[in-house]
Order: sequence, then structure tokens, then C-alpha cells
Amino acid sequence: MDDLEARQLPVRCSAFDTRFVALHWLLAALIVGAFFTGLYMVGLVFSPLRFRLFNWHKWVGMGVLALSLARLGWRLGLTRKRPLPAGMPAWQLAASRGTHLAFYALFLIVPLLGWLYTSAVGVPVVWFGWLALPDLTPLNKPFGDQVLKPLHSASAYLLAGLVALHAAAALKHQLVDRDGLLSDMWPWWPSRSRP
Repeated sequence: MDDLEARQLPVRCSAFDTRFVALHWLLAALIVGAFFTGLYMVGLVFSPLRFRLFNWHKWVGMGVLALSLARLGWRLGLTRKRPLPAGMPAWQLAASRGTHLAFYALFLIVPLLGWLYTSAVGVPVVWFGWLALPDLTPLNKPFGDQVLKPLHSASAYLLAGLVALHAAAALKHQLVDRDGLLSDMWPWWPSRSRP
């Protein structure tokens, strides 16, 4: 089924199953949590709280990386893609595709840059305090502080902006267009039947 046929379906019959929707919202919660934890922790003076928040931030980042790889594999394996609303303008279709491609790229890039940064500055990632992950780069604190840290920060802000744009577009489809697009990924939709 091509995109034109999918958009012309009168019934939205291929909504994602509950597991995919749960993964979507779990990733959303982890990404938002990691972003705001990161914003808060960088302003703290060196303290046990800051150390604890840095560890949580790294653990969540590694969780986002692992779940994003799983989600990407699952998404690539889907044989039937979700139909988009009929009459959606071509620019919105292109924006949807571009946004989702950028999401998948940033889901991988942001945590990988964070992992590279911590490796470069000599602060290993020990996931949940028991799984020591390998360093991705040799110790080089100036490179970590001057290059990797700003790249991690900039890509995190880019991801945050994309999340805000994505949420605004979903609300626009629900409240303005009233095309039912939001029901695909909203787990508590009253009239939604799950496969």
C-alpha cells in the first residue's frame, strides 16, 4: 500500500498495538526526564546530589539508547504502516517523515554524545551501578569539555525543540483538524480498539 492509498482509507485500521504505544510513551517520559534532569544538574555545585543526578542522567540516557534501538528495529520490521489522514497536504507529509527521521537520529546521537563525553573526561558509565559500559573514546578531558559536551548539549536542545514541535503538531491534528491522528499513539483513547 503506498502513501496515497494509506491516506485515503476511511477507517484508521492499522493503529499501533499497545506495546508500541507503551514504548513510545516510555521513551517520551525518559527523554523529558533526562532533559530536565540535565538542565537542573548542571547548575548545581559539586555535591552528592549533583553526583547522584549525573548518574541518573547517564542511566536514563543509556536506557533511551537501548529502547531507541529496539524501537527502530521494531519500526523497520512493521509490514503495515499507519495510515495518515486523507487530504493531508504534501508539506505535512514531508514534515512528518522528516521529523520522525530526525527523532530516530537524535534518539541515538544525544545519548551517544553523552557517553562519548563521559568517556573522554574519565567518568565511566556504570549502568544502574552494576553494569560497567566500555569507554567509547580515550581519556581527553579538553576534547570532552570543549567539543563533546557542547555537542551533547546542543543536540539535546534540538531534540527538546523537536519534541515540542511534535506535541504541538499532534494537538493541532486533534483540536484543529479533528482527523483522529492523535488516537494512534494516545493509550487512553476512549474509542480506540487495540490490535
